[in-house]
Amino acid sequence: MKRTVLITGLLSIILMACSRSSATALPAEVISTATSVSTLTPIPLTATPVVVTLNVISERINCRSGPGTVYELVNEFPLGQILRAVGRNESFSWWYIQDPGNPGGFCWVSADVTQPQSPTSEMQVAPPPFVTINKVDLRVEPNRINVNCNQFPQTVFFEAQITASGPTLLKWKWELSTGITSNEGALVYEESGTQVINEYYQINAPGDYWVKLVILAPNEHVEQVTFPVTCNP
Repeated sequence: MKRTVLITGLLSIILMACSRSSATALPAEVISTATSVSTLTPIPLTATPVVVTLNVISERINCRSGPGTVYELVNEFPLGQILRAVGRNESFSWWYIQDPGNPGGFCWVSADVTQPQSPTSEMQVAPPPFVTINKVDLRVEPNRINVNCNQFPQTVFFEAQITASGPTLLKWKWELSTGITSNEGALVYEESGTQVINEYYQINAPGDYWVKLVILAPNEHVEQVTFPVTCNP
């Protein structure tokens, strides 16, 4: 799994609190909202598909979310496993199969490690899957601040570990509880896996704050983290 760290310009934005707070600090809270769909939902085929039985001819093979090793691993099958292929890619090098370990699910296996039991020339071409961001882990450090009131500004750091199901272009922005929105960021995924983006902000006053990471592409996903800031006179 490829993992890259990206520091997104290190914007230094002053967060101005609307009011002072003397409330007891609470743990940071992470809220996740996603509108993505599973990458393993059936890919539409234009007519009743030709079904071809496949035999697994290698010791253990991988079944992936798309036709290539750059896509995430979905399942594994042992030597001798019988599979049912309902589609193929353009070059006949990958088969789109019904996943026997996931009823109603589908994935892709390489033609190099399977043996068709009937002709494949009439099989339909299945389009590659829509790659999604399927996991976002967002954290803030420190997740609470309590300082003397003459010790502002304070700096908080944000880190997001973002997992994609395959090669894609990630686009995102940050939104702050004070109404500030960052410029749009972009990052290329050459294969499935997790990459990391970082940001930091300066806080100029006590208050209850939140920051949202808004994923814009390839699919919409929102992750929010909250953190309290208090001070002692």
